Amino acid sequence: MLLINGRIITCDDSNRVLHNYALRIVGSSIAEIAPQRELQERFPQDEQVDVNGQWIMPGSICAHTHFYGAYARGMGIPGPAPKDFPEILTRLWWNLDKALDRDAVRASALVCLVDAVKHGTTTLFDHHASPNFIEGSLDLIAGAVDQAGLRAVLCYEVTDRDGLDKAHAGIQENVRFMKAARDSARLRGTFGLHASLSLSDVTLAACADANPADEGFHVHVAEHEADEIDSVNKSGLRVVQRLDKFGLLRRKTITAHCVHIDESERDLLAGKGIWVTHQPRSNMNNAVGAMAFDDFMSRSMNICIGNDGFSNAMWEEWKAAYFLHKVVNRDPRRANGSDVFNAAVKNNARLAEQFFTGAGLGKLAAGSRADLILVDYQPFTPLESGNLPWHIIFGFEPSMVTATMVDGRWLMRDRKLLTLDERAIAEEAIALAPQVWARYQSYFQGSVQ
Repeated sequence: MLLINGRIITCDDSNRVLHNYALRIVGSSIAEIAPQRELQERFPQDEQVDVNGQWIMPGSICAHTHFYGAYARGMGIPGPAPKDFPEILTRLWWNLDKALDRDAVRASALVCLVDAVKHGTTTLFDHHASPNFIEGSLDLIAGAVDQAGLRAVLCYEVTDRDGLDKAHAGIQENVRFMKAARDSARLRGTFGLHASLSLSDVTLAACADANPADEGFHVHVAEHEADEIDSVNKSGLRVVQRLDKFGLLRRKTITAHCVHIDESERDLLAGKGIWVTHQPRSNMNNAVGAMAFDDFMSRSMNICIGNDGFSNAMWEEWKAAYFLHKVVNRDPRRANGSDVFNAAVKNNARLAEQFFTGAGLGKLAAGSRADLILVDYQPFTPLESGNLPWHIIFGFEPSMVTATMVDGRWLMRDRKLLTLDERAIAEEAIALAPQVWARYQSYFQGSVQ
């Protein structure tokens, strides 16, 4: 297949913006990017797809999300509004996750995957919780991902808050799925942990023992001060030091948020090359504060961008990061567009490469997997490699994505979904919603009595 009459944004090391070039796809990979006339003359037998002046660019990558949170949309929390993040956890999320059964887990995943395809997010790192449906939950989500045709790294959230038996079941689900997904083309597993504040020393040690040494963890870290207070009270150590004590800071470990870590913790994460994900929309919504983004980036740390279960329109997360740090610090120099770009594109791609070695994700280059999108953006000022981040932040909109491809297969063309039936998925999800919300209400009542 030749994609012709497009403008190519490579997002490779030189971040080229190419005009009058075409992109050739063979099987699941990009075979070549070269001048259009040259490729047309050399491969006259190839199918030619005229993209009519649209931008051809890599699909977005989301470094941290929660499919299971879909049923929170529009749901009212009984009583007065939660006053802080710990109350949001205990009154919303720790009751909603209990309300999810097999059908609701599948529906939650599918509606999020529809959203990802529509908005051009081709690889996602999901962090799952459903304490009343643990065994096989990752297989169910994997089946939905496979149906969508997307790429994902999945894990189950181990926690002590639902008892030791369920903590052990979560450990087993992670280990089982990591082995099952090891040879998949588009799926991988990692080892999920909730957060230090809901994990005992015994469970942390069990997780470290159960997870092979070459695998990492996906864990929330210091999203709110309560995590640090709990860790110091339990162990005399701050969260990052406590995780390190149990050998959890490994090459592939992902630490989400890191809003309230201190200088010593930053040094430890930086020294070990740990992946840190930033979720600005979620941090604003939960009023937990803003991570030290510029300090992290100035140290060349592995800072990535996720969405924490917000929409899979990742350019919206870029914009939130760009604006959040300026207003928090009252300094327009904060969160420079190039730094946001490097976190969201370059670092997210490097993280994905830890799990899909050799796939060349997050860039358009010969030998990379053909994970790409078409964007109908008509700039009225020059778009070049040097100003691309600011065009995306101030010009690109999620609705401009017209086509999404993964592994050389169209998942959406001309804004028509090809692998998922959006209407049927929405109808199934909304039919299940009253039952999910009713179960949530019953758990909520039990939690406040």
